[in-house]
Amino acid sequence: MNLDDKDKDILRALQQNARLTTKELASKVHLSTTPVFERVKRLEREGYIKQYATILDADRLNKGFTVFCSVKLRQLNAECANAFTEMVSQIPEVTECYNISGSFDYLLRVQSPDMRYYQRFLLDVLGKHDNIASLESTFVMEEVKHQYGVSV
Repeated sequence: MNLDDKDKDILRALQQNARLTTKELASKVHLSTTPVFERVKRLEREGYIKQYATILDADRLNKGFTVFCSVKLRQLNAECANAFTEMVSQIPEVTECYNISGSFDYLLRVQSPDMRYYQRFLLDVLGKHDNIASLESTFVMEEVKHQYGVSV
């Protein structure tokens, strides 16, 4: 299905503030409430809207130390990949995981309180996975841009 301009306006507005009421959203996109309500339900049903979320402040929660951890597996096949991704999906410190091309197989975004915690995380959590051949950590010194959502 193709999205029209009003659908895109709705998606942009909800990305900025998912707590908008239908009335507030209708005012922003210059439609009445009934068509806006129906469009939002259709966008949800068709998978354009995957979920609504609250964005937390990692620093305030003492999880502001961000590390991108590149992971190379010893062996890469469906069974090994499934075992690794299943393990990673259970680790709360890993907030994002991507299967990537290049020198490494996966890129993890890890949130932790500090370097010492991250070191323990490497040794006690990732280090227990037998199929990890190598890791490379890149420490975030400053977050320049972090945009949630998708350009519509």
